[in-house]
Amino acid sequence: MKNYLKIAGLIIAIGLIGACKKFVNYSPKSAYLVTAQAYLASQSDYQTMEVSVYTPLQWLNQVVPIGDDASDNAVAGGESASDVLDLQQIDHYSATPTNGALQSIWQYAYEGVNRANYLTQYKTTNPAGQQVNFPGKDAMYGEVYFLRAYYYFTLLKMFGGVPLFTDKRLDVSESATLQRATPAAVYAQIEADLNSAIAVLPTVQTQQGRATKYAAQALLGKVYLYEKKYTAAAPVLQSIIDANAFTLVAKFDSIFVKSGENGPESVFEIQYSNTSPYYQWSNQLQGQGNYMVQQVGVRQMSGAPAMPYAAGWSTNLPTVNLYNAYEDGDQRREGTLFDPAAYAAANPQYNVTFEVAPYENTGYYSNKYLPRKGQTSGQPELNYLNNFRTIRYAEVLLMAAEAYNQTGNDSKAQLYLNQVRRRAFMVTDASHDNTSTGTSLYAAILNERRLELAMEGDRFFDLVRTGQAATVLTGFTKGKNELFPIPQQEITVSHLAQNPGY
Repeated sequence: MKNYLKIAGLIIAIGLIGACKKFVNYSPKSAYLVTAQAYLASQSDYQTMEVSVYTPLQWLNQVVPIGDDASDNAVAGGESASDVLDLQQIDHYSATPTNGALQSIWQYAYEGVNRANYLTQYKTTNPAGQQVNFPGKDAMYGEVYFLRAYYYFTLLKMFGGVPLFTDKRLDVSESATLQRATPAAVYAQIEADLNSAIAVLPTVQTQQGRATKYAAQALLGKVYLYEKKYTAAAPVLQSIIDANAFTLVAKFDSIFVKSGENGPESVFEIQYSNTSPYYQWSNQLQGQGNYMVQQVGVRQMSGAPAMPYAAGWSTNLPTVNLYNAYEDGDQRREGTLFDPAAYAAANPQYNVTFEVAPYENTGYYSNKYLPRKGQTSGQPELNYLNNFRTIRYAEVLLMAAEAYNQTGNDSKAQLYLNQVRRRAFMVTDASHDNTSTGTSLYAAILNERRLELAMEGDRFFDLVRTGQAATVLTGFTKGKNELFPIPQQEITVSHLAQNPGY
């Protein structure tokens, strides 16, 4: 089911999940007016529209490189000083309100919100005033609530308090009246949506990629950590662990190959596909494929036909600092960082060549999402099928460790931290266990998050939420760079207050 379809009259592409502009100030074509009375007349209509709420998840793929480029994990890289300027601004803390990557994230997240709101607006009765009931409708709405929470959490992490609306899709005439809600109000809505989702979602879905009860619990636990509600976070995360529904795979790098998608460690993945080739460079982020995969590939890499890797654009380059953060023997180092020179030397049969020194060269590339041959179609750069491993069981364990440490239960915190560490070193004994307590254990848990989740887009946001950013990050300005600038178009049209320093 990794394909695309369109809902006639809505003028929006709808991606089938599991296999699968701007909406705060969108065009009249996006107001769903054409089918207002005719649509949502059947179970099929509701289910097809629900699938469309997943689609903007795919378009948010730039949140991942931003989360590492803005941190000590990676640099923007690219071909030259004039390449990937949006990411370079973010890397150098010089982003402006006209940054295109930030504008896209705002637009796509709000498109997701509006699609969710369209369904919640007509949950009881459809646009024609009729009730449409069917088996599984409540669980379907659990997915909608989960997705709306995900979109608002993305906006909150990036921009702080944002316009908050949930009762209906935003009408064009209302754009100029928007105001920013407080972060507390946005958090409260996210919590409410996730708790509503947890109450009705199944623990297992028939389609891979659909949100489950566990995914909603994991996201809620993460939200609680951002709010420093550790007492609330611990039992939510513990319930996932107690379910025994997930396991850590033995070989770390096997998670990120095609055969590792939706595996035993996957709590939630954003699904990508290449079954319906996409060609639109003008909207390169809005295809069905994972655009970031092409971005992080080795520049001008080539070799014998049997060589598995494809060339890319050398962005989001892991730093030497990240390489040095790993202990010797930690399998996550090679699973996370790809050294093309070492690969060429170890595989002379492939006759590997590549550009030796791309811009901001560090010698390393992101191994987790490196482009591989045979995993794209159509316009190759736009159709890589690599899923984002958005929430993994290893992160659930580390979040539980953090929550327990912060509530005084260091024995449980050590237990869950060390499960992750034993997998990292491929041991079953205590030779690499961490036995520290208190603040030392807290620092160890946060460091383990860096090592486990590097190049998955969490590092910058972790440094900000834990108050470490100004100390760790060179060039970071406290009181400004915790948030990114509100896009200028939103300031102009809706007169929103800009974030401090921009």
